[in-house]
Amino acid sequence: MRTILITGPGGSGRTTIAAATAQRAAGEGVRTLLLSADRTDSLGAALGRATGPVPEEVAENVTAWRPDAAARFQEDLTAFQSRAAGVLDLLGAARLDAEEVTPLPGAEELCFLRAVRDAALSERYDLLVVDLPPLPQALALLALPEELRRYLRRLLPPERQAARALRPVLGRLAGVPMPSDWLYETAARWDVELAAVEAVLTDRNTAVRLVAEPGPAGAEAVRAAGLGLALRGLRTEALIANRTLPEADPDSLLAGLLAQQRKALADWQGQPYDVRPVPHLGRDPRGADDLTALAVPPVNPAPAPVEWPVTDRRSDDGVLVWHIPLPGAIRDELDLVRRGDELVITVGPFRRIVPLPSALRRCTVAGAGLREGELRIRFAPDPDLWPATGR
Repeated sequence: MRTILITGPGGSGRTTIAAATAQRAAGEGVRTLLLSADRTDSLGAALGRATGPVPEEVAENVTAWRPDAAARFQEDLTAFQSRAAGVLDLLGAARLDAEEVTPLPGAEELCFLRAVRDAALSERYDLLVVDLPPLPQALALLALPEELRRYLRRLLPPERQAARALRPVLGRLAGVPMPSDWLYETAARWDVELAAVEAVLTDRNTAVRLVAEPGPAGAEAVRAAGLGLALRGLRTEALIANRTLPEADPDSLLAGLLAQQRKALADWQGQPYDVRPVPHLGRDPRGADDLTALAVPPVNPAPAPVEWPVTDRRSDDGVLVWHIPLPGAIRDELDLVRRGDELVITVGPFRRIVPLPSALRRCTVAGAGLREGELRIRFAPDPDLWPATGR
């Protein structure tokens, strides 16, 4: 299945573009599921008919779905209380009834990501169009699975389960009780869930479609979004320049706005992805006819995966070079810190901790440079760790 993630600044019309993208694909015979994270039914407003927590066919080959985070959280908490019944009874804890449960911060995001996973694994559809929250919430949402998995591995390393028989002894020696089996089992179950979500987001058939109005604010949002997505290794399929104005009389009141749009469009032509203008209809699009009039581009059938290759330059310069594409990055906003077998990369407001490829773990960092939107980190083999025959 192809997955298209659609996001943009608040008010950019991303939900409408998501609906138009789904309709365009459905018109070509592609079975499409349109998934939205909006609490309010802005998706229904664009489609011209209501959508809700139950997947419903809204047009030929188009099914719309807005998952209910509160209901999913209630189900998860009820299941958790059942699994942890023994511990809760031992502590004398009173269980929560379903009607008194409200989602905790972060629960809504996790619920939506699991819905994305479930939808992507479904065999009923050929294309999944995901209407993500506005930037930067969308970038934080896309980073969540990887970051939570890292926290789980650090706090409850899976390998510690092998010492299950030693826990009572270790507990007496340490003077504190050791984590029980159910805690590790819960962590393992969450790791599997998060890994499945992460696999969907990083799949070669997943791409991002950015939506922004051409202009100064939109240009800055696009630069930041492209950088944040690149740091996560996510591919931007296209930039939709939404609500583009037609040519107007130089003396028109719209002349200044039109000039801003034309400048932004010219600057965006240098981006490493397609820029596709979508016209302003003079009204808020509503219904199938308006969505068709937007003439959004078709979904690219042949995505090019994002790669972070390592090249061997030991024979020429004595180093290995790790190439990380970061289009739009500025050298003064870039920071690198190595921590053991991980590299902490900070670019502007974004940060990611990535594991080093196995070959680079036996090397020391010899320098880095930023050229033409690509970060190149040089690693020198450590003589104490690198076999002599590998030179």
